[in-house]
Amino acid sequence: MRLFKKKRTPSHKAYAVVTGAGSGIGRSFSLELARRGGEVICADINLAAAEETVKLIQAETGQKAYAIVCDVGDKTAVQALSEQAEKVLNHPVTLLINNAGVGLGGKFDEVSLDDWQWCMHVNLWGVIHGCHFFVPKFKKQGYGAIINVASAAGYTAAPEMTAYNVTKSSVLALSETLSAELYPDNIRVNVLCPTLVPTNIMKNGRLPKQYSGKADDLLQNHAFVTSDQVAQKTLNNLDAGKLYTIPQPDAKLFWLMKRASPALYAKMLGMGYPLFKKFVK
Repeated sequence: MRLFKKKRTPSHKAYAVVTGAGSGIGRSFSLELARRGGEVICADINLAAAEETVKLIQAETGQKAYAIVCDVGDKTAVQALSEQAEKVLNHPVTLLINNAGVGLGGKFDEVSLDDWQWCMHVNLWGVIHGCHFFVPKFKKQGYGAIINVASAAGYTAAPEMTAYNVTKSSVLALSETLSAELYPDNIRVNVLCPTLVPTNIMKNGRLPKQYSGKADDLLQNHAFVTSDQVAQKTLNNLDAGKLYTIPQPDAKLFWLMKRASPALYAKMLGMGYPLFKKFVK
């Protein structure tokens, strides 16, 4: 697996840390990296789920994988993860995938500050912590790569997803900034911005009752791509030196509309909001 133009790991494979590796896109990233010959630290707040991913990797590929419990919103835990990973792998980490995330929906004035903090704790601080503790290591070794899992919500700004949108737009901005800032240090960055992908984020999220069932149905039954396809495309884009991975046609359409005419897009979004309300009733 080729991750860098200037320098590669001696065995041409990734030594990766994947957060939120216990399910969904994180599990798919972990499996795909193993299929490409990589060794993977599967980090998750749910250790049993991470261990299940490790079992799947070993059964399918025979590659080395390790489960570590980690709350990405806890800076001490992520610092410990960054130090433990290198010891467990017996090799410097070459790829960090900040994937852990939670879902939160509801009208702005009905979402509590506790829910805001819960969402920011994982979706934003989890990514900041990962970058904070791994970037210096990448700089010191002279190479590395980061994949930050954002969302199309980071630029579509759909109503009743304020906190989630804010965290994902921040991850998008962070990734764009790091891509430029770390380019001279031979550290690649890719940011993933999908729409619907079959994962457990809605089942484990905090949504108004009237939305939760419909949201999960959309994810499981109406997505354009699988989490495996998303992982494959993102890793290929990283290898190709691309900053953005926008894997679905609807995500690309929203991206183009927003960039072509931000004011018109915002107006259309506002006009379409009443139709959305009728749909979910």
